[in-house]
Parts: sequence; C-alpha cells; structure tokens
Amino acid sequence: MRTAAAALALFLAASASAQLLYRIDGTTLSADSAHAIADAELARDHVTGAQIALLHNGRTVWTYAYGLRDIEHHLPMTPDTYTWAASVTKAVFATWVMTLVEQHRLDLDKPIAEYMPGGLSGYYHDTSLFTADPRYRRITPRMLLSHTSGLCNYAPADMPDGKLRILFDPGTRYAYSGEGLTLLQYVIEQAITHEPLETSMQRDLFTPLAMNTTSLIWNNRFFANNAVRYGASGNFLNYTRKDHAGASGSMATSVDDLSRFLEALFANRILQPAKREQMLTPQIAIRAAHQFPTLDPATSDEGPLVGLSYGLGWGLLTHTKYGPAFFKEGHGDGAENYLICFTRHQDCMILLTNSDNGELAFRPLLEQLLGDTVTPWTWESYTREQILNNPEHHPQTQH
Repeated sequence: MRTAAAALALFLAASASAQLLYRIDGTTLSADSAHAIADAELARDHVTGAQIALLHNGRTVWTYAYGLRDIEHHLPMTPDTYTWAASVTKAVFATWVMTLVEQHRLDLDKPIAEYMPGGLSGYYHDTSLFTADPRYRRITPRMLLSHTSGLCNYAPADMPDGKLRILFDPGTRYAYSGEGLTLLQYVIEQAITHEPLETSMQRDLFTPLAMNTTSLIWNNRFFANNAVRYGASGNFLNYTRKDHAGASGSMATSVDDLSRFLEALFANRILQPAKREQMLTPQIAIRAAHQFPTLDPATSDEGPLVGLSYGLGWGLLTHTKYGPAFFKEGHGDGAENYLICFTRHQDCMILLTNSDNGELAFRPLLEQLLGDTVTPWTWESYTREQILNNPEHHPQTQH
C-alpha cells in the first residue's frame, strides 16, 4: 500500500511538472517542456554547467540546474552553486550605490574630483595624465555608472603605456568601462564609507537579503559547492575564487541568490520606487553596432529600434513590443552570464554558466523559455556566427 508520504511526493512531483510558465509574448510553457528545451540546447552547445531562473510578477517561478560544476569529480551544478558572476557584479554594485544616493551620502552629479581633493595618488594605476586633463574635473558618479566617463574598459590592459587617460569628452557618448566602476569603488571607499567594498555590500545587501552564496571575495565556506570554470573544449581554466573585491567583476553568486536580489528589487526592499526608477532611466542612447570593441565607430539601427540605452549600471531597452526592460551581461574566462527583466509584468530570466560555450545558448534559451525576441543580439555579439568566429572562442570538437 502506498504511504501517505509517498502519495504526497507523487502529487507534488505531478504538480511541478504540470506547472505553466508564462512567457512575455503571452504564451505558456510547461515546466517539463522548459527542462527539455534547456537540456537539449545546453547539450547541443557543449555547455559544461548552467543555472537558469524565471521570474513572473516579480517572483521566482522556475529554477533549473544543468550539467556539472566539476568535471574531474563529476559533481553536479545546482541552483545554489557558487558561480562567478563576472560583470553582473557591476549592476549589483550600481544598485547598492543607489542606496547611498537614497541616503544622501553620494551625489550622482558631484564631480569625483571634489570627493577626492587630495587627488588619486593611491589609485591602482598611473593617473598622472588622467588628473592633469581638465576634463577630469567634470567626471561624476553618474557618468561612471552609465559608461559615459571617457575612460577605457580596463587599465593598464587597454592603455599602451599603462597610464589612465580620458579618451573622449565625458558625457558625450557610451563606451563600456569596467575602469569607471573600479574608480567609483575607490572614491566611495576612500571618501564616503571608509571601509572595504566587500564589508559594505555584505552588510547592506547580501546578508539582509539572505544571499548566502554571494560574495565579492572568497570564503572557504564556498569550497564544497564551487563551480570550476571551463573553456570551450571542456578544458580546465580556473576555480571560482576572487581574493580582491572589485565592483567591476569580482562577485560570485548563484541563480537562487540573484533571484532573491531581483525579487527584493521589485518589492522595494532595496530601493524605494523613485530611486529604482532613477537607476533605470536612460542616461545615454546607444547607436553603436557592437558593444565591443568599445570605441568602434560603426552604428546600426538594431539598438534604436528597441530603445537600447544605458541607465545607472544597467543596460536598458526602453520601447520593445513587450514593454521596457533592463539587463546585464557577465563575461569572463569560463563564466558567461546574462539576466534580463521586462518590467510590465516583472518577468525575468537569469542564466549563469561555468563554460566558454555559455553564450551560444543565450539566444535560443531566451527566445524559447522567456519569449524574448527583442534583445539586440548582434550588438551583444550573441549570434552563433559572431561567437564561433571570435578568435578568443575555440569551439568544442564534435564527436
């Protein structure tokens, strides 16, 4: 005779498989179909491991984990596996920065030079050319968060002589700049909080939201469920471990934790609605044909057709057929991630991977699971042809 507990387990399993997921185009998808779609696409693209979440009406309705977090030990990926978020860090950092604005501790339009009257002598790179340029005194936190400061993406890698400099008049155009977020972190640590960034964000954001698998720096408690990072051919690249906090990309997290973060953002538990709207208000329109290389002069109609622009730490699509959206990518060696939220019904999708093949799956999964056909795929370099032709990508050998 079947026990009551066994019957309940079967009922819950049947209910879960019968669950309907609502897509932004008005159609629905069963959880079983979502599993099958994710499995087929991630296998086709040789993605080592992935975590996926869908939100509807600002609440998490489906999470899924695929593949392995550790090939050598054959350990499965789980929705709470500690995974490198890469540049998704920037958007979470920007959201925390807006709490400082809400508390009147930071003025978005006060030049950083006024916060640092003694100069930037302790900064990580040579800033002699940067601070000598009169335009330095016009750069504000708003410009740093919206990638309009005129800084390179990363110094000294993007600077032939290793010296930080201003590449265009601040505020006049968009050019993605990790260096800008690093500089803002430095200013905040030195002039406002007087403490390390990891201390501030852990206390103010991660702990209150029960983001227990999220940190800007390594902690040994993450060792047991850590996503190893792999190349396109499945080769070992590195462990998910960052020892120095960086606003531009050191955060590791999980899809469970990012879901909690987005739920809290929609529920006004991080920011009041006025400040959230300010964060998600366009600061600069984007006509560039590609996000990278950052100073490529080529333009395209792809972005303007959906209102591609940048807010404060978040990319924006202001007028799609599904309403406005905000998004953020994360890309590093063995970590390819993406999240997007459509605000009309607070529908989101989060994708975290520990594989250099992750981006191959983004477009098909976003289209099939979320119904997202409006992300500017070419600008993002998410078309299959762009990814496979990228010299940094080495496709998995087919067997």
